[in-house]
Amino acid sequence: MKLLLGPLLGIESDTVYTVCFVTPLDCDVAALQLSNGDVINASVITTMYYGKFWRAEIELTAPAQGIVIDYSIQTTSEQLIEDHNNRKAWSFYVPAKNEQPECIYTSCNGFSSPDLINKTSDPYLLWKRIKATHEPRINSVRNNIPVIDAPYSMMMMGGDQLYADSIWNDVAELKQWSAKSLQEKQAKKSSKVLQSQVAKFYEKLYFERWNQPDTSLMLASIPTVMMWDDHDIFDGWGSYPEEIQNWGVHKTIFAQAKYYFELFQIRSLKNKALFNTKAEHYALAFTFRENHILALDNRSQRSLKQVMSEQQWSEVVDYLKQTVNQGNLFILSAVPVVYRDFSVAESYVDTTPWEDELADDLKDHWRAKEHQGERARLIMNLLSNAKKRQQQSTLNKTVIFSGDVHVGCLGVITDKTDSPVTKVHQVVSSGIVHPAPSRLAWLGIVTSTNDRDEYLNEDNSIMAKMLAPIHSDKYIRSRNYVTVSTGTDKKLWINWQTENKDKPIYPIS
Repeated sequence: MKLLLGPLLGIESDTVYTVCFVTPLDCDVAALQLSNGDVINASVITTMYYGKFWRAEIELTAPAQGIVIDYSIQTTSEQLIEDHNNRKAWSFYVPAKNEQPECIYTSCNGFSSPDLINKTSDPYLLWKRIKATHEPRINSVRNNIPVIDAPYSMMMMGGDQLYADSIWNDVAELKQWSAKSLQEKQAKKSSKVLQSQVAKFYEKLYFERWNQPDTSLMLASIPTVMMWDDHDIFDGWGSYPEEIQNWGVHKTIFAQAKYYFELFQIRSLKNKALFNTKAEHYALAFTFRENHILALDNRSQRSLKQVMSEQQWSEVVDYLKQTVNQGNLFILSAVPVVYRDFSVAESYVDTTPWEDELADDLKDHWRAKEHQGERARLIMNLLSNAKKRQQQSTLNKTVIFSGDVHVGCLGVITDKTDSPVTKVHQVVSSGIVHPAPSRLAWLGIVTSTNDRDEYLNEDNSIMAKMLAPIHSDKYIRSRNYVTVSTGTDKKLWINWQTENKDKPIYPIS
């Protein structure tokens, strides 16, 4: 028997790992066999159009020394199930109790148009590099061979894990609908045919994109935490006018995109890190070896007027006040909080009809005028929390991880109102598959925006600015992912792994 998708390895706390997978419909029983001798039964979360979605939970106490866990999936007859690429066994690394884990951050795992795919010589090059780095480290630990760098313990995936923009051409009902007038589009009601076609599109798209050989192996070998962005639905979702976003067709698309995101990226509502299991939003948080991981859901309830609902804000602020008292804080915000200023371009677009093709991209940014209040609220809450943790130790760091913009870069928010100075850094890595803007496109972005230092309060004691990584231009216009590790100097070392010879790096101290 072959899996239709998976295994997908996840992490939900300091001790809870999950393995999810999709089997053919005729599979009735499945269990994990671990190298420590444990057998863990998997349960069916739901039956989809093409297969059954299973979830198994692994409880692993943090060991005194880092260990490798091998696992396989078996049926009732103890027959091993193969993945889509004919593998029957997988492994992952569990860091020691006092170990600072080696991590990866990725975003933008796909292409926004067929034209970009055709122009990219090796679409999954960076996934091959992750595999080439991770596997030797795993084997060294397993064989008790000294290894300088530990295997990767966690992969944070910050948005656009899918790229579903082909939905308008691949779904027959939507292709016909797209050719209609605005009045006809608005009048179109949902139907079982449309729901079925859209659901099958997303289900098959996950199978296609996540079964790529190297991608699938790493998703089974490095525990992930994921949060979505617009391309996991379709380009610009959440930044359209309310009347457009509430069209029956759009609501049908969002409902199905949400359903499959919840399964494949959140790993169902059984995810122990979720703030809210009622699925109104998917913000989540957990602690992993004294590092707090906070993933903000900037899509589920997004509109032109808000990024996050008041409910999510309340839960996030309470978490920062009550739980995050020491250690590092890593925040996943799909769209950068510190980035270039698009206000001039936005002002121009605001004088044109909403149909302007640039409008949704500009309104997607945290610095869009409608979202500046929420942005300030986020920044001030993060600074307040950072100051609290600084009192425990000046080694505690706050880092926002973002993607979306198809370049790598670095930003910092500095608060000099008190002593010592408080800093929140932002690392942007984008994309692991999506190409960077062309020279002409990037010239247009630079011409219509600016990255001047930004002052966030009236006495100019709080400032946001862009920094240049070491060995790099300020903006890394090359496909990339980021590795995150703690050095012997106690600094957090950020390494942008690019597809070219450049090796940007930055120590956060």
